[in-house]
Amino acid sequence: MRRGFFYNRRRFSRRQMLLALAVLITAAALTVTMVATTQMRPLLASLAATRVSNTVTRIVSEAVYEAIEQGELQYDGLVSFEKDTEGRITAVRSNMAAFNHLQSEILDTVLTRVGQVSARELSIPIGTLTGSALLAGRGPRITVRMETLGSSEANFRNDFTAAGINQTKHQIILSIDVSVSVLLPGFTTATKVSNSFIVAETVIVGSVPETYTYFATSPETYGEDLKDYILNGS
Repeated sequence: MRRGFFYNRRRFSRRQMLLALAVLITAAALTVTMVATTQMRPLLASLAATRVSNTVTRIVSEAVYEAIEQGELQYDGLVSFEKDTEGRITAVRSNMAAFNHLQSEILDTVLTRVGQVSARELSIPIGTLTGSALLAGRGPRITVRMETLGSSEANFRNDFTAAGINQTKHQIILSIDVSVSVLLPGFTTATKVSNSFIVAETVIVGSVPETYTYFATSPETYGEDLKDYILNGS
């Protein structure tokens, strides 16, 4: 009877020791992870922001190039020329309905696709944080998520530059700013990804038009889109 009691007591103590050892190992692993995360937080935030920026830039570029390939961003459909009786261009006017439609459509496409990016695509292997070329891309992955913020916007603007004798190059430029919140384990950071694309252009041959209809669609100028501006600034 006594032998059985001591045997069970010894067996119970061994179980307690194994359990205590497991708890200590787990606590040590969590402590190391927390310390490492704290020490590497700036590097982790930088890598996550870079990965998010690259992903957003790719999405924006694809959305714009798709719109160009589908013929939605054609110069003739966005602006028109006014000419005098001798056929000389006197003014360049914009199709504001087309600009506003494209601005909204492209931004909606970008934000939708950004929201569909998986955490796996953005995750960062722990080995990459060490800076070692041998460990890069190895080890468990740290989850990175992103959420778009309300300050994201798309705007069209124009640029007139001299292109030779009696020639003026007119470019239509689309600027897209996407603000995202980068969600990481234990903390959050934010970044703004800005891209500009020349979506249409032409060379106006002949004397410089006296006026053009300004069509930048940024909040500062919205509402003045039908105002005529003197090209030479006079």
